Amino acid sequence: MKDNFDIFFRRKPAMMLVSLKKNTRMRYGSVLAKEVDCTYSHAVKILQTLQSLKLVEFQKKGRIKLIKLTKKGKDVADAIEHIQDLVK
Repeated sequence: MKDNFDIFFRRKPAMMLVSLKKNTRMRYGSVLAKEVDCTYSHAVKILQTLQSLKLVEFQKKGRIKLIKLTKKGKDVADAIEHIQDLVK
């Protein structure tokens, strides 16, 4: 049976936002992909969508892009956690 949370959200994007919120330091896409159990290419597609929604931003350091939540992204992650607690 599906988790109640899955009824309301697509799990991977929601968990990416929550994961970024819980760990305040900026992270790499590959690390984030492992944390939410998806492939790197799938994570990149999700992150591009989140960036277009202005929920995350990228900071380029050499060849590596670090991912950081925006203020709007933190607000959405807070709301997701709140809903997650309500449907438990």
